[in-house]
Amino acid sequence: MRPAALDDLPAIHEIYGHHVLHGLASFEEEAPPLDELRRRYEEVRTRGLPWLAAEFGGALIGYGYCAPYRTRSAYRYALEDSVYVRNGAEGRGVGGALLSALIARCEGLGYRQLVAVIGDSGNAASINLHASFGFLRVATLRSIGFKFGRWVDSVVMQRPLGPGDATPPS
Repeated sequence: MRPAALDDLPAIHEIYGHHVLHGLASFEEEAPPLDELRRRYEEVRTRGLPWLAAEFGGALIGYGYCAPYRTRSAYRYALEDSVYVRNGAEGRGVGGALLSALIARCEGLGYRQLVAVIGDSGNAASINLHASFGFLRVATLRSIGFKFGRWVDSVVMQRPLGPGDATPPS
């Protein structure tokens, strides 16, 4: 586990592209070009937020990052996580290692809430992963997306970071 670098973007592009084209974790229907992923990476890193890479055997097998949940100022203490694992590397603890590291880094940065917006209410792996880290299911947006010829739900999960809402931010 380490901070992702610009050199990791081709592998990240490959991992994300697979999820876009073959899964419901992302509601994008076409894989964005590498330049767009670079723009997203730089936007996250410019904000001082974590973008992590997971390696095994010299290969990048997963990545995760946190970005602002929403851009309006009142949301400034809330982030949204994204975690993706290379096809074929699932079930090895990569997602959990990434999510654990993201939570620790975001708490260290003083954020108070972490939100997961999970594509597909049938995505048990992601829902269970987030639940194992203390996320609670707070909403299901029914049939909010349309992909692969069918309506797809989004599950919204949330967990506090650090003291959460027990105290005002400093």
